[in-house]
Amino acid sequence: MAHLIETMAYVAEKPWHGLGNQLTANQSIEVWAKQAGMNFDIKETPVRFMTESAGSLGAIMSFPDQKVLYRSDTRVALSVVSNRYQVVQPMEILEFYRDLTEISGFELETAGVLKGGRKIWALAKTNQSTTLKGNDQVNGYLLLATACDGTLATTAQFTSIRVVCNNTLAVALANGNGAVKVPHSTSFDPQAVKRQLGVSVSSWDGFMYRMKVLSERKVKSHESMNYFLRVFNDPNLSTANISNERAMKKVQELFEGQGKGSELASAKGTAFGLLNAVTEYVDHERRARSDDHRLESAWFGAGASLKQKALDQALLMVA
Repeated sequence: MAHLIETMAYVAEKPWHGLGNQLTANQSIEVWAKQAGMNFDIKETPVRFMTESAGSLGAIMSFPDQKVLYRSDTRVALSVVSNRYQVVQPMEILEFYRDLTEISGFELETAGVLKGGRKIWALAKTNQSTTLKGNDQVNGYLLLATACDGTLATTAQFTSIRVVCNNTLAVALANGNGAVKVPHSTSFDPQAVKRQLGVSVSSWDGFMYRMKVLSERKVKSHESMNYFLRVFNDPNLSTANISNERAMKKVQELFEGQGKGSELASAKGTAFGLLNAVTEYVDHERRARSDDHRLESAWFGAGASLKQKALDQALLMVA
């Protein structure tokens, strides 16, 4: 089966999705570009078509409103976009981290290419870390991703990763949004994005305060069942479908002791444990065609949305 991940590199331990080529620590941006398969440009050319005439080929014409994006190395077409579409190059994603890694103590941990070059990302560990009761460590990360097929704006997102289980969860920024997004109709200004993120660095403390509150909120059996019902079902529908029933059974098992770190004091019988049962399910257990499909969903797709819903519902329990 074809994989979504074209190429990828990582340092330290193998990522939670189990994919990629390992690098030693403190590599240069240029080494990351080569090893992560990001050392190519996204080129553009006008859309052209051939008209037909009786008994022979017609003229080659151009369609001025759109252009084709393609890889400089393989010449493979990536997408057709409007002429207003502004491309963000793979190296721009890595260059975003140059001063953060050289000056601010960030460390690149993973970077790579999804869907043949249509989606590109890099993830760096920040210098933010918090330990909840039971020695439950949560580290801060900064994810930057873009796409050239219209599926994703250039997105900078603070993310938390719980060390014991590698569960990932988006960290909401101070303005209430989960990310800084730059649409492709405008130019990507990395310094402007960093200024927006800089204001939100203090959001880590606010985020971890909420996680601490969740870890202290004890839940009863009926509360856990109601929580999973709210997370996995549409309140507008009267019954749950079969796949949701399976999911709820699985997350209940993860919550009740099968999940990684579920026996730690921060998670056992708490709202934080409920939330982590859902994030572990999305990141590690949810049915997917492959690990890289699961990664894309967990970071950018339906899995990310489900984790956000789980967080929102957990916070309602301590409101």
